[in-house]
Amino acid sequence: MASILIPIGILGGIALFFGIFLIFSAERFKVTIDERVVKIQEVLPGIDCGACGAPGCSAFAEGVAHGEYEVDGCKAGGEEVALQVAEIMGVVVEVGGEEVAVHRCLGDNEVAKQVANYKGISTCVALHLLGGDKGCQYGCLGLGDCVEACPFDAIDMGDKGLPYVIEERCTACGVCVRTCPRELFEIISKKHDIFLACCSYDDVKTVKQVCSRGCIGCTLCVKVTEDEIVTMDGDLAVVHWDKIDDNKLLEPALEKCPVNTYIKRSELKGAENV
Repeated sequence: MASILIPIGILGGIALFFGIFLIFSAERFKVTIDERVVKIQEVLPGIDCGACGAPGCSAFAEGVAHGEYEVDGCKAGGEEVALQVAEIMGVVVEVGGEEVAVHRCLGDNEVAKQVANYKGISTCVALHLLGGDKGCQYGCLGLGDCVEACPFDAIDMGDKGLPYVIEERCTACGVCVRTCPRELFEIISKKHDIFLACCSYDDVKTVKQVCSRGCIGCTLCVKVTEDEIVTMDGDLAVVHWDKIDDNKLLEPALEKCPVNTYIKRSELKGAENV
């Protein structure tokens, strides 16, 4: 009988030891969950677009709770999410000034000169590595990487080979900005209707040879606008949005541009392009 009880006692003692050890370990190394993080995650879109600067929505939620990100940092969620996150954090946030993505190239199939017939991998990245198939080294490649990348289906390809932004779907998340190998997308405030749709730094002779709508560096837009809201960076005009409260200040540039490179967002017509 004793020969049976002794092993049972030993096993029982070992089990008791490990039980006490596990209880101690669980208490010692337990991870405290911040309820604010859980609540913030529940109101976020959950698409992990990265526009906030965090690698994903979970990281953003933790960052907000720890003061690493602003409560209105979720671009995709917009004002509604910003207000909800602010309420969870017990702070007040000012909302307003919605933003939208714009595509800064007018070099469609009819405007830009094609210099090669590309038959390779159908991505802008691949074509960009080969130098592109159009004469303009800065122009849109037209293979739709931005369309595929947009998590909100807010970009479509037009009939003439240029992408266009569907503003009612755009959240200004910035995915298109990071996706385009030629950096042709820009995020601007919705209060700005007029913008410069060109990113070419080529000289006037080169631009005229490859695109009929490209900025020719004539500086006329600089001369007809005030307070240096438009300046020149080499042969390319640059609009300084931080200096513009009233978009009407850009109307002289829109009216006087000899190649119609300034355009209005409100007049973009989707698949027809401008």
